[in-house]
This record gives sequence, C-alpha cells and structure tokens, in this order.
Amino acid sequence: MADRRLSGSFVASSAAGTVRLGFYRLAAAALAVSGVAQMPIFKRYYIADIPGMAWTGDFLFTHALHYAAAAALLFWLGWRLAARGAASLGRGRLALLGLLALTGGAHVLSNLPGVSLSPLAAMLLDWTHLGAAMALGIAALAMVFNRRSRTNRR
Repeated sequence: MADRRLSGSFVASSAAGTVRLGFYRLAAAALAVSGVAQMPIFKRYYIADIPGMAWTGDFLFTHALHYAAAAALLFWLGWRLAARGAASLGRGRLALLGLLALTGGAHVLSNLPGVSLSPLAAMLLDWTHLGAAMALGIAALAMVFNRRSRTNRR
C-alpha cells in the first residue's frame, strides 16, 4: 500500500506514496493561491508589488495556472478513484472535491463565448465554489491539528 489513511488524513508510507501525496498537496496549494489571485486581492493589498510576487497580480497568468492545477488535481482524483476507490478519500473530502469539480466545470463553461449566466446564478456559483474551497481548506487544517494533538498525547 503506497499511502494509507490515518484518522481521515493521508499518510504516505512509501516513496511513491510520498510523491503522490506531494502531487496532491502541490496541486491543492496552486489552486488555493491562483484561486485567491482570481479575486484581485494580491494587487489590491500590494502583495503583487513585493519583488518576485508580480505574477500574482497577472490575472491571465493566474487564470491559466488555476486551470492547469485543476487539470492536475482532476488527474490525481481520477487516478485515486480508479486505483483505490471512493472510500479511500473519505466521504467529506470526496463530497467537497466533487462539489469543487462540479462548480469549477460550470465556471469553465460559463467562461465560454456565447454562454452567460444570470447575475444571481453566477453569484451562487461563485459562492458555492468559494465555500467548498474554504471548507476543504478548513477540513485539511482540522485534520493536521487533530493528528498533531493525537501524536502529542502518545
């Protein structure tokens, strides 16, 4: 077994598992940063003015990075589901990743020429996507802190 679940979190137990876990974490981190960059937060708060951080203010670059990271995460998700089944992800993570993929796909479709959503539908789509991303991030942090507190108790 390349990696195993421990109390709802992924733990790599081999070199291949470490690479796959790193791939997931890298894709998730790229999605988080590029997703936040889609809202002009980095430019608004002058983070893009910090040397080496100018790319965070380039909407087209962060948009392409978000799509590339989403493709990488979908590849990982597809591999994981085919190789280990849905149970290996846990219900909560699977539900949140599925909701993110669904709302992200709807975003991609709404960005196509000739496709437009009503302002209400676009707002609900944005909030659902953002809420699912925040819930996934909070769940990941909760699992890290829960694992650390269990490790400290031993």
